[in-house]
Amino acid sequence: MSVWVKVCGIATPEALAAAASAGADEVGFVFFPASPRALTPEQAGALSATLEGGPGRVGLFVDPTDEELAETLAAVPLDTIQLHGEETPARVAEIRARFRRPVMKALGIATEADLAAIPPHAAVADRLLLDAKAPPGAALPGGNAQPFEWRLVRGLAVGRPWLLAGGLTPGNVAEAIATAGAPGVDASSGLERERGVKDSALVAAFVKAARGASV
Repeated sequence: MSVWVKVCGIATPEALAAAASAGADEVGFVFFPASPRALTPEQAGALSATLEGGPGRVGLFVDPTDEELAETLAAVPLDTIQLHGEETPARVAEIRARFRRPVMKALGIATEADLAAIPPHAAVADRLLLDAKAPPGAALPGGNAQPFEWRLVRGLAVGRPWLLAGGLTPGNVAEAIATAGAPGVDASSGLERERGVKDSALVAAFVKAARGASV
């Protein structure tokens, strides 16, 4: 089975076209104002409209209110809602039921103790994103371009489809997939020529390397 590939932090028509041309399965639009890749709902709607069809559209939110979700979904046709904050399993289930979209819940992993959060979230989410845990005091909730110890999740019975994230690049994604046994991967900053700006060649190389990896 081919590895599922998501390219997150898409913010320009050129980046969207590059991800589609490379064969990415999904692209991520970030709706978190602190991120250098953040979009407004209107910007994301206009961006999505520049490419008919193509990769699935995922919206990344951090502890969103119902109002924020409703406003965004009215402006851009998202296929999946990605929750990247401190959302509880109950909140994940509530969002999934209310907005009738598949939900992917991101969980930060740093040590074996962090794996305890997986079963309760897997019970309510459609997919999980296992990301490097943000360091204390970080402004952004994700891996901040840092990987975690991939062997922590090797052979783990997640119970749902899942993606590996955190510090992934074209140069290490094949090793990451093989080490973690990941059925999918997600990258953002490792595919940029400068902060917030995707590099088409890096996007293409990442997708190619991920597709050629052995789980």
